[in-house]
Amino acid sequence: MPLIQIPVPDLGDISDAAVIEILVKPGQTIAAEQSLITLESDKASMEVPSPQAGVVSAITVKLGDRVSQGQIILSLEAAGEGAAAPAAPPVNAPTETDCDVLVLGGGPGGYSAAFRAADLGLKVILVERYAELGGVCLNVGCIPSKALLHVAAVMDEVKHFDALGVSFGAPKVDLDKLRTHKSSVTGKLTGGLAFMAKARKVQVVRGYGSLTGPHQIQVELTSGTSQDKTGETRSLRFKRAIIAAGSQAVHLPFLPDDPRVVDSTGALGLPSVTQRMLVVGGGIIGLEMGTVYSTLGARIDVVEMGDMLMLGADRDLVQVWQKHNAHRFDRLMLGTRTVSAQATPAGIVVNFDSTKAGEAAPASQTYDLVLQAVGRTPNGRKIGADQVGLNVNERGFIPVDRQMRTNVPSLFAIGDIVGQPMLAHKAVHEGHVAAEVVAGELLGDESLARAAFDARVIPSVAYTDPEIAWVGLTEDQAKAQGVAVKKGLFPWAASGRALANGRSEGFTKLLFDVETHRIVGGGIVGPNAGDLIGEVALAIEMGADEVDIGKTIHPHPTLGESIGLAAEAAHGSCTDLPPVRKR
Repeated sequence: MPLIQIPVPDLGDISDAAVIEILVKPGQTIAAEQSLITLESDKASMEVPSPQAGVVSAITVKLGDRVSQGQIILSLEAAGEGAAAPAAPPVNAPTETDCDVLVLGGGPGGYSAAFRAADLGLKVILVERYAELGGVCLNVGCIPSKALLHVAAVMDEVKHFDALGVSFGAPKVDLDKLRTHKSSVTGKLTGGLAFMAKARKVQVVRGYGSLTGPHQIQVELTSGTSQDKTGETRSLRFKRAIIAAGSQAVHLPFLPDDPRVVDSTGALGLPSVTQRMLVVGGGIIGLEMGTVYSTLGARIDVVEMGDMLMLGADRDLVQVWQKHNAHRFDRLMLGTRTVSAQATPAGIVVNFDSTKAGEAAPASQTYDLVLQAVGRTPNGRKIGADQVGLNVNERGFIPVDRQMRTNVPSLFAIGDIVGQPMLAHKAVHEGHVAAEVVAGELLGDESLARAAFDARVIPSVAYTDPEIAWVGLTEDQAKAQGVAVKKGLFPWAASGRALANGRSEGFTKLLFDVETHRIVGGGIVGPNAGDLIGEVALAIEMGADEVDIGKTIHPHPTLGESIGLAAEAAHGSCTDLPPVRKR
């Protein structure tokens, strides 16, 4: 038998990894795809399979060694035609398919669905048009924006230290280095995803996918660092497909096609030093990017058709943010619409109109940069839905049931494309459900086949400064729905940790059903509110009441203890606030 050498395969973004387990020994007969060793890096652990069957001749690595791509793991006496046959296909598997499940879209929902399906033993193909997995969130959304927001938060915080006796010089911003930092953050995460896809044997196909049948998709292949089409196509057949094709930013038709008019992706590119910026839309994305550009030196105007910013959050939460950020904005134009814009050498001239009868429109203004952040639209009409009779509603969403099933039995859908809220953490959980249902069907596992998306609540976070986070019913919603609630509010002005941090402007608010005493909602405004809201979501899921939460011992002094103290305030037993007046 010929002697071959087995090297460490491509590890993606990982330069080296530690050998933490050796799974074979010299003289052992092994099958193709049998695991040889286990590697671990700071991102993940993975088993390295044998590319073919044979007998282990010698092992050239030992426990604790650090190895990289191309380094020899062992020598193998390759087996001939009598080698063990590959594993049988899944139960009732059609013979003319490329995979058990195809996932269309490599964002958080898509890769989570693909990885979960692979972990359950299915053969998976993941179709993604970008060069890196992670979708909008990791590449041009959630993660790069948080990298920039962190820089902005540090720059803002040190401005106040002079009053504390510690002085710093004025910051000097190097946009090239800042862009490099942002890219390095995303690169670490996307590289880790590539590593985990390889570890799970998930095949990634780059391109735009369009359904051509209930079990078939045509992929227009892409290449390069962006999403440039090569002109080649590839047809793939599957037993089930999970559609995770996401959404895209809404582009206003009356804004000029000019590099000074950007969406959130363009704004994250930090195209230039900006003096005057207009944010069109008073939602979370626009205000987050406005925070970054303001800290970098821009003066900001915001125009919003509605009568409040961050629609969805309670007004009292938003008012704290608005007061704290008044210095950032020249004008907050509520109840105002943008009606037209012209590109001129001096900038983008924008014209406004009032939505309120009888009120004068704000005067036209000229801006260096205009960010259009008026929402996102689902990609339901861009995947060939009409070719297979897949239902897509008038807004572009694909209706699904609790198991993420569409009206086509072989097709499931998750994430932005199935409806609001368009949040990565919702998509991830939906992806797990879809993968489990598919695995249950194909493998005959009744327990998996019963999986369903049954989350009671989904938290929302604005990563502004201060952060705003809420989950469950808001006060406005409770009032509109006629739900009687009891409120427990703990102001951070009474929090030792908030005072020590010099950030006592926030508060924590919990809402409890008057009859059952169970928590039904909560909101937090203040630094790191997004890190705290998970406890409130868990309390709602578990049906906790004010006593359950208040008697849970929280560490002191922390911002997190404000949740327990807010529950005590609702119960009437909080000793960190003045006594409640007896009526």
